[in-house]
This record gives sequence, structure tokens and C-alpha cells, in this order.
Amino acid sequence: MGEPVSRVRPLRIGMVGAGTISGQYLQTVARLEDLQLTAVADLDAARAEAVAAEHGAAAEEVDGLMGRGDVDVVLNLTVPQSHAEVSSAAIAAGKGVYTEKPFAADVAAGREVLAQGRGSGAVVGGAPDTVLGTGVQTARAALDAGVIGTPTSATATLILPGHESWHPHPDFYYQPGGGPLMDMGPYYLTALVTLLGPVREVVGAASALRDERVIGSGPRAGERIPVATPSHVTGALVHADGVISTVVMSFDGAATRAAPIEVQGTEGALSVPDPNRFSGRVALSRDGGGWHEVPVSAGYRHAARGYGLADLHWAGAFDGDPLRGRAQGELGLHVLEVMEGLLASAESRRAVGMDTTVERPAPVPMDHR
Repeated sequence: MGEPVSRVRPLRIGMVGAGTISGQYLQTVARLEDLQLTAVADLDAARAEAVAAEHGAAAEEVDGLMGRGDVDVVLNLTVPQSHAEVSSAAIAAGKGVYTEKPFAADVAAGREVLAQGRGSGAVVGGAPDTVLGTGVQTARAALDAGVIGTPTSATATLILPGHESWHPHPDFYYQPGGGPLMDMGPYYLTALVTLLGPVREVVGAASALRDERVIGSGPRAGERIPVATPSHVTGALVHADGVISTVVMSFDGAATRAAPIEVQGTEGALSVPDPNRFSGRVALSRDGGGWHEVPVSAGYRHAARGYGLADLHWAGAFDGDPLRGRAQGELGLHVLEVMEGLLASAESRRAVGMDTTVERPAPVPMDHR
């Protein structure tokens, strides 16, 4: 990765999509002097204007933002179905692009975006960047130090009652492209690849135990919505070095006491915190003994949404070497293929091999930024 280098000027960001998630990115951009918001576009022009005014940026239509000379990278916070279209337009306009998860709505579209970017020398990156925080990185450092011996297996578990219990408009979560795997899976699978390396084969099973859900809050409370995608997905991931991860992603349960991620090894076990967060408690058990907390030892101490983009900038990706930095598009595409593979395997009842692969991202040393 190389050491961070001093920037001549901040990385100038044009943000497309000013919805709820943008607030977390904007907090990071405002806090880091190496990032600067210069333009905002949204389908809701009034919303774009309000966000732009609050942050000292220009409000634009999408085409206008792509044509601006003071935009180095497009921060793509649109809905998943628009990710590939917006990313492709950014690359065609000579910009880098950083996309919210998932990398694209499907692998075919993601491949095209990545090929376009690599062909033009553009920086192509994407979320989730939660793995750059102290939680997953401290676990990564412990694994690399051999504290549990040779890793042999892992589990990743998400069990929730479903977003309709709190979200006023949860329709998307129960349509193709949604569900617990496509919605929350990127956090868990990106963490597993960061910890254990790429996946070569998957075996999946899936179900949807209810064909409709009832909205529990907001102006549509009591309304029934259809379920058209699996609401419970489980599967096995065979990593390139032979470690097998077991994944359970469900909107059909009530709660669980299982660790979000647990890695077993020949000499111990490691409990990894929620990969949807940047920090959290890492715990270690060795030789059948009790659990104790592992001191924080790695990762960006103050990481938040947008640190993947900052990491690309600090590594020099926008200085002529677009493959530098950790949150690369290859990682996002590989995770997307793993998710598609699990769903395809569940439907065909056969193992599915991965066509993509990726190098295990470099560790993040302790960094107090």
C-alpha cells in the first residue's frame, strides 16, 4: 500500500444522491481536510440545493455535475439499480467513482463498470468501508499474528425480524435486489474476505416463509406489502485457502445471541464485532478457556462512512496509480458475485464456482485519523 503521502489539495467530490445515507458521508467529508465537497445532484432538486447550501457546494443536475472541472471523483449514493449507470457516466466523463454498496445491481453490470474504469485508468472503488475501522482490523491483526493458530472455519450471523418493523417504506427490502443478503450481506462478506481471503465456491439455500409483510410504522402502518425475494439465506463459502465460512442472513427471526462473526482456528477462536460498524469488542478464547477482550491494535481510529474514499486518496490512487488503496472495485465485484452465487445455488441446488477473485486487502496499521 505504501505510506500515506501529503496531498497538494483536497480530493474534490461530486455527490450524486442526497438521501439518508449521505448525511454520514457528509460528516466525514466535513471533518477530513483532505476531502472537499464541490457539487451535489439529486433527483429531488430542492434536496440537492439544500444540501449544497449547507456544505458550501454547488447544486447541479447529474449531467452538469459530471462536466464540472472541480470534481475529481463522483460519490455514487444512488439506489442500487442506478449504481452502474451513474458509475459508467462518471468514468466516461473522466472522473473517478466511489459507489455505495452493492457495487452494482448485478454482476454483469458490475463487470462492465470495472472494465470501463480499468480501461480508462479511472479510480473505481466502493463501500462498505466499515472493515477499515478498529473492529475488523484488530481482529485481522490478531489472525495475522497467529493467536488462534491456523484458521479452519468461520460463521457470520445476522437474524432480524425485518425492516418493516421500523422503516416507513420497506418495499425495496422484499423485492429482487433486496432481502437480508443483498442488503446486509456486503458488510459481513467484505469482512470475511478481509479476514480470510477470497471465495472460490459457494453452496446456498434460501426461503421466504411469508409472502407478504405488514408495515409497522409511519403513514402506511398496517399496509401489506408483497415479498418477492428470499427473506432467509444460508450457505457455505469455500475460501481460496480451504477455510469454510457458514453464513446466515435472515429477516425471518426475532433475535440471536450469536457473534456477528466468529473465526475458529487450531488453537483458539476469535469473536469479531458487528461488521456494519467501524469499531467494537474483539474477543479471544484459546485452548478451550474463557473469553477475554483483545486490545485495539489496528485500523482507522475515527473511521466513518467515506473512509474508503479517503483511504484511496491517502494511498495515492488519484495521483496516477488507481489500484492503490483498499476499497477497490474488484473487492466490491467479488462480494457481489458471492451473493449472486449463493442465491443461484439456492435455486439450482448445486455448488456455484466464482469467476472473480481478489487479493486480500492489505491490513490497516493503527491510524489515529
